Amino acid sequence: MRSTGIELEQRMTAVRLRLVGVGAMNSPRYRPAGLLAGWEGHRVLLDGGGEAAGGERLDGWLVCDERAELMPQIRRAARALGMTTGVAAYEAAGVEIVPLPVTHTSHPTYGYLIRTERANAAWAPEFWTFPAWAAGVDLMFADAAGWDRPIRFAGGVGGHASVLQVARQAQELRVGRLVLAHIGRPSIRAIDRGERPPFGEWGVEGRAYRLGQPPAICSPA
Repeated sequence: MRSTGIELEQRMTAVRLRLVGVGAMNSPRYRPAGLLAGWEGHRVLLDGGGEAAGGERLDGWLVCDERAELMPQIRRAARALGMTTGVAAYEAAGVEIVPLPVTHTSHPTYGYLIRTERANAAWAPEFWTFPAWAAGVDLMFADAAGWDRPIRFAGGVGGHASVLQVARQAQELRVGRLVLAHIGRPSIRAIDRGERPPFGEWGVEGRAYRLGQPPAICSPA
């Protein structure tokens, strides 16, 4: 017999994942993509911009790309909180947040696998090639910079996959729920036309999700 969401909550560490931003770096509409994970007194921020922490206490601030253009402001904000930031793992109270490589540009870049006893989530806001390690996750936050075609960097050193490509591959690789959370200008234009991905959904700033509890979503913060 399959467990209900309430039973799962009683038997596992409840992890709340809240989108603090869903935009590409220079988005004219959204804050930079970022995810705040919270559980049993722990708060870990993944990416975001310099204001993503909001001055609140954090136990860790992890990033996917230590050479990203937003890093100077992220480092300043982290120092103001008395902490450092970078690509790193975090583990506490039955939850692991592990960096895993993605193909994105000419230098090393990463996504994160958030592991609990009962469910896993992937944070992969930027990639050229769909990360194989995200196959089968219950919840995935993924690149949405391009809509119907990938965005190739100059010199052919990588880029961003398109929403249509990401949606197709996520469905093929049995991702339980796909949230598109690095929305670029081509995707903003698609949203304004009323377009919807064939699988998955557009990310919404402030929306929160709980791992392992169908439908893995709670009310916006």
